[in-house]
Amino acid sequence: MTLFVNLRASANGGIAASSASAWDDGSRAVSAADFANRVAGRDVLFVTHGFNVDQQDGIAALSLWSQRCKIPDSCLFVGVLWPGDSRFVPVVDYPFEGDEAITCGKLLADYVNANALRAQSLSFASHSLGARTMLEALRGLKTGARRLIIMAGAIEDDCLAREYADAAAKAAEIYVLASRSDAVLKLAFPAGNLIGEILMHGDPYDRTALGREGPARPLPPNVHAEAWQIPDGWDFGHGDYLPSGKIAGAFALPVAVPGPDTAVPVDENAAASAGWKAAWSASAVATQLR
Repeated sequence: MTLFVNLRASANGGIAASSASAWDDGSRAVSAADFANRVAGRDVLFVTHGFNVDQQDGIAALSLWSQRCKIPDSCLFVGVLWPGDSRFVPVVDYPFEGDEAITCGKLLADYVNANALRAQSLSFASHSLGARTMLEALRGLKTGARRLIIMAGAIEDDCLAREYADAAAKAAEIYVLASRSDAVLKLAFPAGNLIGEILMHGDPYDRTALGREGPARPLPPNVHAEAWQIPDGWDFGHGDYLPSGKIAGAFALPVAVPGPDTAVPVDENAAASAGWKAAWSASAVATQLR
């Protein structure tokens, strides 16, 4: 059973709810008081998906991924559902979903401030545009966070030192998982980001995505210099971090930061290895919570 915080107004479409709510397996309502009791005294890990994911796909992916995210028994996994669904053409729609990500981050911060401050610690992990949701949530927290882990961040590579410097400063440690094989961030992100910057921020217009090359230098002191730059030979694409119906294999913890020439950890051609990349990313995140 996976506990979720839902920030969506509906199962499909990119509209945020007026307030957050908690659910078991995304289907059974959990009261705010029950949620507060469950997280009290626990190391809580909030994990969210990215852009162009509807509610059911978000529930399925995060539930499956949580089974491979072998966090310590003291930790509690909480999936976060936000309305990142594409309403029009994905690349063109991206900047507007950035606004929804910001709105949802504020909703999450309000919910955590009201119901999770009795937790032992708070950590956050994200995929793709979900990075903006989690950074916005950090910005609004009344307390600090233990960890922030950003996978395939569809956000500017200097965001931790510029736009979200205040939010990033609230995390004791920040880790970034990035891949140069991410075609979405290589092609779609710059195009959508250009539109978004013109419409919403104005400057700069051509930043590289955090999820391709890792964070821009100089690094804030709490950002690990050992960025988890996934080897090019692993062919790690944007959709590989979270499962889409398949997840296989298990990786012993701790998972080491791979070097540029580290071999693929499993035989990609073996049928049993389908979905190994999502299992690896889950293990990489779990390693940071040890």
